[in-house]
Amino acid sequence: MRNKNEVRILAGALKGQRLPFPRVASLRPTPGLVRETLFNWLREDVAGANCLDLFAGSGALGFEAASRGASSVVLVESHPQAVKRLFENRARLAASQVEIVGSEVVRFLKQALAEPFDLVFLDPPYGQGLVEVCCRLLEERGWLKPAAKIYVEAESRFAPPVPSRWEKLREKRVGEVGCRLYVRAK
Repeated sequence: MRNKNEVRILAGALKGQRLPFPRVASLRPTPGLVRETLFNWLREDVAGANCLDLFAGSGALGFEAASRGASSVVLVESHPQAVKRLFENRARLAASQVEIVGSEVVRFLKQALAEPFDLVFLDPPYGQGLVEVCCRLLEERGWLKPAAKIYVEAESRFAPPVPSRWEKLREKRVGEVGCRLYVRAK
């Protein structure tokens, strides 16, 4: 019998590998259909990219990016059980390009960084006002390369307030999930 608390990597070097995750109320992995849509949108942008997965949870987005050739992936997650499972999954998959940071995301984004990112996944818990503050910090604190792509997942009825220099490239609704892909204009 399959564990209900797992997601499967859809494509790339780790295709078919399962990512078990703990039962945590706030953890809501991106559904397979949504991940497939996102990575179809990003087809040419993942290989060689430096990726940041905020509110990583199960790590589905970050490990999918690693599987598809991202050169580095940073997973940021605050829940101790989820962080422990991310480390276990990284070891099991031998995903050496994946770095795991156990931290509250807003605190993490307020710190200094070594190098900006090509691709950011932002999928915070719903209804807590985290999209706006994270988008602002990503822009203001230098987390993004000039033409970075930013994926924002939020409630389908919620129009995320994003910085004015971000241009929406794609948008899709899947049930209660609103998926939006932005590019940071140069």
